[in-house]
Amino acid sequence: MAKKQTRKIRQPAPSRRRNRVSVNHILLPFDFSIHSKNALRYAVLMAKEFDASLHLVYVVEPTLYPADLGFGQVVLPEVEDDLVEEGEKQLLSIIKDHIGKDVQATSVVRRGKPHQEILQEAEERKIDLIIVPTHGHTGVEHILFGSTAERIVRNARCPVMTLRPEVLG
Repeated sequence: MAKKQTRKIRQPAPSRRRNRVSVNHILLPFDFSIHSKNALRYAVLMAKEFDASLHLVYVVEPTLYPADLGFGQVVLPEVEDDLVEEGEKQLLSIIKDHIGKDVQATSVVRRGKPHQEILQEAEERKIDLIIVPTHGHTGVEHILFGSTAERIVRNARCPVMTLRPEVLG
């Protein structure tokens, strides 16, 4: 008996484009620290690579001052208003001086707890990637305050890229 020959049908190679990750909107929490400024370099490179927009967010935490005469803590809205106004100016300056026109960039200043506001901003803007620098808190400081980056990583609904200070330098 003759052997029946089978011919393999060659399937076309899958398109690289189809398997590519789609990143259209990148969020960078920005607190004007050296860590944030260094992370900005990575964020701009990623935005260029993916042809994505870059959104900067700065969060002003409520400023509490101890009050005299046992009335508890006092919030001074004027101080917060000044911080918001200055933050808006500084973010626009960062966009103009360090991002330029190569990447579509926007910014916003929010009030509240940083990790909550950053996550809310990511949801509202339908962010595909959050790039967040870690500040490397250790010991008692980490136990008492936790880490904004850690809370973002644990609760974000999109991928989060963390950048350690050693990488950023």
